[in-house]
Amino acid sequence: MSNCKSKGRFAPSPTGRMHLGNVFSALLSWLSIKSQGGKWLLRIEDIDPQRSKQIFADQIMADLEWLGLTWDEGPYYQSQRGDIYEEQLERLRQQGILYYSYKTRAERLAVSAPQSNGDEKRNGNGDEKESFIQGKNGATTLKVTDEIVVFEDVHYGRQEVNIKEEIGDFIVRRRDGAWAYQLAVVVNDALMGVTEVVRGRDLLQSAGQQMYLGGLLGLPKMQYAHLPLLCNDAGQRLSKRDKSMDLGQLSQQYSAEEIIGKLAFLAHLTDKKEPCSPSELVSLFDWKKVPYDDIRLS
Repeated sequence: MSNCKSKGRFAPSPTGRMHLGNVFSALLSWLSIKSQGGKWLLRIEDIDPQRSKQIFADQIMADLEWLGLTWDEGPYYQSQRGDIYEEQLERLRQQGILYYSYKTRAERLAVSAPQSNGDEKRNGNGDEKESFIQGKNGATTLKVTDEIVVFEDVHYGRQEVNIKEEIGDFIVRRRDGAWAYQLAVVVNDALMGVTEVVRGRDLLQSAGQQMYLGGLLGLPKMQYAHLPLLCNDAGQRLSKRDKSMDLGQLSQQYSAEEIIGKLAFLAHLTDKKEPCSPSELVSLFDWKKVPYDDIRLS
């Protein structure tokens, strides 16, 4: 059924070429929102000043167009919205829940989308100091409460995240002024009218964290739909280190339709690995068909 108010998004980091796992997320995000008659926006997550490059953003957009994954809105650049983040940060400051901390590894992680490796709890790195005194040159950190966030994931069902135990206090702005991923993504999704976020299941826990932060800011809620991960032969999720799986390599071996067809087969949307375009898959899309277990590319 058509719903013109439905809006999805794809928000890649311009730190390298997209790999097959990125394309898998983009495709299912695009299909999910198009099957609802909604719009799909593109946002470049370029808040990491050290790793983000315009040449990578341009390549991502060229690759999406080549694949047939066209966007209805954008591209937006996360780095260009600092005034908006400043306003939202002030709202948190007025609630008296921010303090300055001095972190090393946790601070470096703050500008990137967190992956659930089990060793990245925001308050468990053992290398931090805290100060509630204003004016200290530290990372602006959110002090969390003992709260359990419950939500219904579109694909994986009921989820519970204990914010204090599983997440802990987390950075919202680095000491060098760079905005943390969590603050930027929550604010951008809400203010851009995104109603559905589709991404890998390694970010499932992060959804609870983002809903918690959105609640503190009084922002609209949205739906989350997480996907199984595409894994290499060793069973590890694909990353930009898997050069054989990036579009630079794959586009030399396969057509766009062959890549889309392979991903549709892996998502159980089709019975055969036949070339097809994204638009041909819209009528076939159903979350009930998508696997729950991670998918090994072998």
